Amino acid sequence: MRNRRKVRKGAVLASRKSKKPTWVVEKERTRSGQAETLWLFGLHAVRDALRNPARVKKRLVLTKNAADRLSDVLPEAGIEPEIVETRNFNVPLDAQSVHQGAALEVLPLNWGSLSEVCAPRGGNPVVLLLDRVTDPHNVGAILRSAEVFGARAVIATQRNSAPETGALAKTASGALERQPYVRIQNLSTGMRVLREMGYYIIGLDGTGEADLVEELAKSVHIPLALVLGAEGPGLRKLTKDTCDLLAKIRFAGDFGSLNVSNAAAVALFAASQR
Repeated sequence: MRNRRKVRKGAVLASRKSKKPTWVVEKERTRSGQAETLWLFGLHAVRDALRNPARVKKRLVLTKNAADRLSDVLPEAGIEPEIVETRNFNVPLDAQSVHQGAALEVLPLNWGSLSEVCAPRGGNPVVLLLDRVTDPHNVGAILRSAEVFGARAVIATQRNSAPETGALAKTASGALERQPYVRIQNLSTGMRVLREMGYYIIGLDGTGEADLVEELAKSVHIPLALVLGAEGPGLRKLTKDTCDLLAKIRFAGDFGSLNVSNAAAVALFAASQR
């Protein structure tokens, strides 16, 4: 009898010890292909996500004031909001997040493969590739510029780049719902895939001898890929080697420096004038 009790007790203890913390389970689910949710916040980001039929919506939390301001999109959003008091806005957001009384839990968007999104389809599209740009505010601003100037997609890697987050969505001011943000495993491999599809690849680099505007004027009738690196380290060597050309934005003085999102906006505008 004592031996049986010891066995049962040992089994219970082993079961308790083997129980994994919730965050471990969630991480394993994400690795296995079950997408992790994220929280979008702010009136603009939430409004555009509610309007997006491709966005899988899980939970919507609003204050009465925010619900009134979103009343035009709520009837067709396909989700019932939870109305809460401002002091009871119990949503897992960073303390510094300016949520404006609106938060929406969603699944990340799936834009499809690089080949599907960037196929020229008889046109001369422009795409952006980001090499280790990790700041969500920079990527959000780049997505906004990409939408304004008609880029086909913004491409980044799964690792060492800004993931889809509420902060990124808020900076993008709705562009995240409309501008493809395609995450791939390997940047240089993706660049070679684009080249096979007919893209001419220009890396923006301060050491480049060519003038970006002049090179864009020569690239009117072909699909174009512009590659930008992180501030400071810039493009990695392999990325540079995979480009067809390195070019720089000419400055008025002897020295100049642009934030990566500003450089993207200038390059996209120049490309749109081809």
